Amino acid sequence: MLKIDSYSLGPLQTNAYLLTNEETGKAIIIDPGMNPGALIKKIQNLDIEAILLTHAHFDHMGGVDEIRKLKGCPVYLHTLESDWLTSPKLNGSLMWSQVSPPLSTEPAEFDLAGGQQLNLIGHHFTVYHTPGHSPGSVSFLSGNDLFSGDVLFRLGVGRTDLYGGRERDLLDSIHNTLFTFNDEVKVYPGHGPRTTIGYERSNNPYV
Repeated sequence: MLKIDSYSLGPLQTNAYLLTNEETGKAIIIDPGMNPGALIKKIQNLDIEAILLTHAHFDHMGGVDEIRKLKGCPVYLHTLESDWLTSPKLNGSLMWSQVSPPLSTEPAEFDLAGGQQLNLIGHHFTVYHTPGHSPGSVSFLSGNDLFSGDVLFRLGVGRTDLYGGRERDLLDSIHNTLFTFNDEVKVYPGHGPRTTIGYERSNNPYV
């Protein structure tokens, strides 16, 4: 059984997800954002197998350094953003100095690519390359649970005016990838409340 806990972290209220196999005590974290104290408290007694990043904007990777050093776990990130973790300019923290100090950490241990299959904590995850918000944005699907990062929100979509963003790519990612999933697939976005593919297909005014 996959237990999914959500933590709204940092000044931009970024959703970090803790996915735990309750039988084994093994867990992964998706997008550990800034000010991760509440998340770190929760994982003290858990075996963290990996940190998965939907993309490398500062508000999604702000907690990577602290958690990686604490738990000794590898980080997975799409190859197109392989140098973003080390660069405050690329990850946006330099530009958003009013909400974040310049952030950097070591590069990811593993590259992600669209179509990749990950077997972690006894569960299977498929990686979908869903660019538009950023060039290396990915979404992770496990069963009927989709972690969409900043691509698709409840009644919204990701912004495309940041470095490497492109509106046409974002809409292609949503229509040609995410909207091919079944209506009942639950969407866990990078910000805001959970939704479903069916609800967004019928009601999202941006798509």
